[in-house]
Amino acid sequence: MYVDIGNALAAEATTGVSEASLERLDERVARAHERVETGIEAREFGYTSLALPTDTDPEAIRDAVAGFDPEAVLTVGIGGSSLGADTITSALGLDGHHTLDNVDPEHTRRLLERLPLDSTLVNVVSKSGTTAETLANFLVVREAMADAGIDWTNRTVVTTGESGPLADLAVEHDLPTCSVPEGVPGRYSALSEVGLLPAAALGGDIEAVLAGGAAGREALEPSLFDCPAYAYGAVAYATEQRGATTNAFVPYAEALEPFAEWFAQLWAESLGKDGLGQTPARALGATDQHSQLQLYRAGRRDKLVTLVRPRERDDHEIPATEIEELSYLSGGGLGELLDAEFEATEASLADAGQANIRIEIDRLDAHGIGELLYGMEAATILYGELLGVSTFTQPAVEWGKRAARGLLGAGDFEEAEAVEDKTELRIE
Repeated sequence: MYVDIGNALAAEATTGVSEASLERLDERVARAHERVETGIEAREFGYTSLALPTDTDPEAIRDAVAGFDPEAVLTVGIGGSSLGADTITSALGLDGHHTLDNVDPEHTRRLLERLPLDSTLVNVVSKSGTTAETLANFLVVREAMADAGIDWTNRTVVTTGESGPLADLAVEHDLPTCSVPEGVPGRYSALSEVGLLPAAALGGDIEAVLAGGAAGREALEPSLFDCPAYAYGAVAYATEQRGATTNAFVPYAEALEPFAEWFAQLWAESLGKDGLGQTPARALGATDQHSQLQLYRAGRRDKLVTLVRPRERDDHEIPATEIEELSYLSGGGLGELLDAEFEATEASLADAGQANIRIEIDRLDAHGIGELLYGMEAATILYGELLGVSTFTQPAVEWGKRAARGLLGAGDFEEAEAVEDKTELRIE
């Protein structure tokens, strides 16, 4: 992974950081790195995530999906239980992975109607085994299979914790299982069974993904000037302190769009504490140059724009044309055009004084996505250390879960009372 922070320096950006400030900040990075290393070695909660490339056993994953040769994989999960898997299967170009990560009844019905259920592997994921959205969707999927005359127990694999309703169900029906790793918050679980099982079931090279993650682990150094992941995390932190409260995350590869969704959860849920943290905004290059770039270039200087791309990609030649005004495109490639769009956007933002950072990997392949996932996790954890927040918890999310359970009659939760006490000012 490569990171260029030049356009986030004070000389280039309104919210930029001076090189002298970076030198001072680097002393704090070194101390944070020491804390991170201690946490990894002790397998402390949260820090354990950065040990996953070596702790994850790919054979256990392959054993869980052995005997299946699915046309499609349906992951039933939400948040960290699905976003990592989506990111990896998309980056590897593995067709056939679908997710039920919402409880929109119309979407669920339409997806189940078009899936070949008799050749679909259902991958249900919940660490606690009690996640309301996941369990509700799983019950709907089971019923759809039964209605189609399919024995759901022959088409289901469970990824869950050591105990809970899903673990009990797996034992009762002798279902193949994978374990959610201990000490790893869901949003950090991409390089574990949680994120890798669908790719394995569809024939992906999960060993290469883990090797990419291991390369990211080896790249951790106690200085932002020697470590791309820390450079990104430290400069994102520094720009936030100077007013860049939004992080617009813009990959320039269609297959990285799910990666932007994964990053948004990682960044928001890890760092949004105590009135602090950058708000992630998702975009896609070059598409959103025609919908969002106007704001990023000419709007408020309260943003960091993160531009992500592979350095190498297979290209597709643009055919010759008889239209003279378009002759400059002839003989070039779509990838060449996309790279020109990337660099033009980067320069446009810098010209407007808008802080931006370039992140690159060699290629968008199994090794590259593993390295990228690991690097962004390390960057987030470093940012959290500098910010002084509890990076691995999500109390606001838990509040909402308790409120929803109370509304559904799953117990007495005082949070549900806040819903009933909502202030109303209706205009009809």
